[in-house]
Amino acid sequence: MVIEVILFVYLGGCVVYNLLLAIAGCAKRKRDFFYKEDTQHARIVILIPAYKEDSIILSTVSSYNRLRYPANRFEVVVIADSLQPETLTALAATGVLFIPVKFDKSTKAKSLNAAFEQLGDDYDIALICDADNILEEDFLLKINYTYQQGHMAIQAQRVAKNLNTPFAILDAANEIIANHLYRKGATALGLSSSVIGSGMAFHYPLIKQIMQEIQATGGFDKVLQLLVISKGYTITYLEDAWIYDEKIAHAAVFENQRKRWMSSQLVYLRTFWKRGWQQLFRGNINYFNLAVCQNALLPRMLLLAGLFITTTGSFLLQRYMHLSYIWWAALFVLNAVSLLLPIPGKFFTKYLFTAMLTLPRAIGIMLLLLFRLKGADKTFIHTQHTQTDIDNPLLNATRK
Repeated sequence: MVIEVILFVYLGGCVVYNLLLAIAGCAKRKRDFFYKEDTQHARIVILIPAYKEDSIILSTVSSYNRLRYPANRFEVVVIADSLQPETLTALAATGVLFIPVKFDKSTKAKSLNAAFEQLGDDYDIALICDADNILEEDFLLKINYTYQQGHMAIQAQRVAKNLNTPFAILDAANEIIANHLYRKGATALGLSSSVIGSGMAFHYPLIKQIMQEIQATGGFDKVLQLLVISKGYTITYLEDAWIYDEKIAHAAVFENQRKRWMSSQLVYLRTFWKRGWQQLFRGNINYFNLAVCQNALLPRMLLLAGLFITTTGSFLLQRYMHLSYIWWAALFVLNAVSLLLPIPGKFFTKYLFTAMLTLPRAIGIMLLLLFRLKGADKTFIHTQHTQTDIDNPLLNATRK
């Protein structure tokens, strides 16, 4: 009975947490975004760590020529980690600044710190992007306007670049849900948005100082957001600023990506557990939320699988169970509500069935990964990118 109750309390806590954020995200009215183009333009550096991204980096750099922002007020810097000589030659021809680096063990944190060491301090904002990211034309104008209003740490909305495979559709749905819960929902409750590794803009002196404290191999963004919070800043979610991100196309890529994510979540739960509780008792709910709540949270696909198994098991074995299967079924339904509330209506009509068909395989992969996480936090797991154009018919539905 004790194990049964503990399991119910833990899974129920995960469901209530997600449901609260889902409802808060729906209750928060989306404001129309206005910005004045004659506002003072901050000096922005766009930092792009590019590890073996020869197939896509030139296309990404070219896309930044379309940005509506004074050309003399922003600079693109490619941190070229293990790029081929011909790629470096082509980058040089574009006139973009690139910083060649090579490490025994590559990480995004090392690349960013190498860039900060070589760049001067003549910037106001550092925008961190991945090598596959494309920015909407007004992106920098929106970031600048928000920065001029006093926000020193900003997370933009990451939107799917592609929906060309079943796994890409599932990954896009997962990001829509995460944006709604842990960014829009969190800010609706007065908490900081979590960051996601790209589309992050910071006051330049702040991020330069913070990055010197980070040596993480995987999940550096989890450390980054806690350091921002611990220095007294709030992370703002800028829902109306879009950054397009390539979604994973195949099961093998999904496995590598989730292995990295799950491993870093467990590592940082152990690392920040004690301090997270200490900060809670000092009134720092923001720190506790990011350090403990989100790291202790069961990944949504595993939560769905766990509730399905417990609900089915409690029904079939109800004579041996102390808790009625009705309680488990209620948790299953509430969890489904928390996952479905953030999804745009057009996704239901066009893509939900495809995502549902892919879901069992994805859950199976994640269940197997639970036994293969050892050492993953000490290894840099790279996700290769190939998508150069934007192919997402749901863009208007996403901006809801």
